[in-house]
Amino acid sequence: MPAKTILTGLFLISLGVAAIVCLHALPQPLSADTVTRRNEILVATTTLPAGTLLRAKDVAWDPTTKTEPDQILRPLGGPNNANGELDQQVRGEVYGAALRVGVTTGEPIRRSVIVKPGDRDFLQAVLSPGARAIAIPVATGGASTGLLYPGDRVDVILTQTFKNDTPLAHRSVSETVAESLRVLAVDAADAKPAGAGNGFGRTVTLEVTPEQAEKINVATELGKLSLTLRSISGSGVTATYSPGTAKATGVRPTWAGDVSPALSDAIPPRQAIAAERPAIEVIHGTKSVAVKPQ
Repeated sequence: MPAKTILTGLFLISLGVAAIVCLHALPQPLSADTVTRRNEILVATTTLPAGTLLRAKDVAWDPTTKTEPDQILRPLGGPNNANGELDQQVRGEVYGAALRVGVTTGEPIRRSVIVKPGDRDFLQAVLSPGARAIAIPVATGGASTGLLYPGDRVDVILTQTFKNDTPLAHRSVSETVAESLRVLAVDAADAKPAGAGNGFGRTVTLEVTPEQAEKINVATELGKLSLTLRSISGSGVTATYSPGTAKATGVRPTWAGDVSPALSDAIPPRQAIAAERPAIEVIHGTKSVAVKPQ
């Protein structure tokens, strides 16, 4: 075979390979389904009653070919591109907001059916029938340092410190004053109530019964309040008001001596304390009696 024929064949083969490579490099035409499904809308993952405080597990993105102005949407494929900032904006707009009306599974979450903390009618929409809302300053530490979100369930703990002649083992005490209260709103970490010292970090709004509101108001005058987060399975107690249902929590107070046995060991026996005190002379008419203090 002549060399010219061989070179011509190799040249044609090279052109064919180059053409194939160029065809694969060209943008592929979009399918009709991809062209029409350009957006995702925010929908409910389950049936949510009115007053629900929305959390991440309550909503999801669903592709759609039809959108309406009142829906919350993002471009299709948001998590895999620059729409991360958009997701953050949606979280700030939706998470912690309350539903004005109930929605069913798969139903779009519309802006007109949510009310956000700080809105005038937020508490009216989120409160259970007969319940009250109370805002309390909580001590820094524990669940109050950023672990709380609207919709969580918490216990309120009061810590008191006594002075004067109180025995060391009873100088401080901590006790649970209310259980399984629903968190309605959490202020920013740098928002401090007026007159609060450095021991308070944020103000938390809780759903309570009228009796619980009275107990918590008294507790704020007695000492520092802190919150402990409850698990979902342990949040069976609700704050829905029913006359006569507000009772003591049943949780035993914890004294300083319970935490540190050394404090109890540092206290002299009661008999030794009494022996160190001088006798008191009590006079009845013409008689006098020496009384030993107890």
